[in-house]
Amino acid sequence: MRNVIATVTGLTLMLSTFASHSAELSGDNRNRAEHPARQLHMFDGISLTEHQRQQMRDLMQQARHNSAPVNVSEIDAMHRLVTAEKFDERAVRQQAEKMAQEGIQRQVEMARVRNQMYRLLTPEQQAVLNQKHQQHMEKLHELAETGDSSSLQLSSYSARNQ
Repeated sequence: MRNVIATVTGLTLMLSTFASHSAELSGDNRNRAEHPARQLHMFDGISLTEHQRQQMRDLMQQARHNSAPVNVSEIDAMHRLVTAEKFDERAVRQQAEKMAQEGIQRQVEMARVRNQMYRLLTPEQQAVLNQKHQQHMEKLHELAETGDSSSLQLSSYSARNQ
């Protein structure tokens, strides 16, 4: 049961994160002006050429155009199950599995786009990105070893949303 709740909570956070990133990277120039540093957070600390930035924006725009919208009705259905007078574990499991599958599809597509972006980098830029990733992973391992799961979740979440 804890796994189901953790999955649902994670999916809800992921969906809200995905939705916020979609809004940030949309054609809304006002939003871009407000959050320019968050647009390509995976590449923070890496000097990109204007051509690389434009190619990455184009990839994100294409991915947004091709992606299925976040299914708000599924989130609402889960909320109704969670707040129901009588808890129905089977229904919650079914709903969680359905939401998990949608989340997996979104994650695969975002991984594909990030891979395309990574391939746009020069070998030197890739080395810097890999070094930053290694440093982040070391920090996560340290947090995991201390058993402070709340810091681990917060660190992982904040790293994705910087």
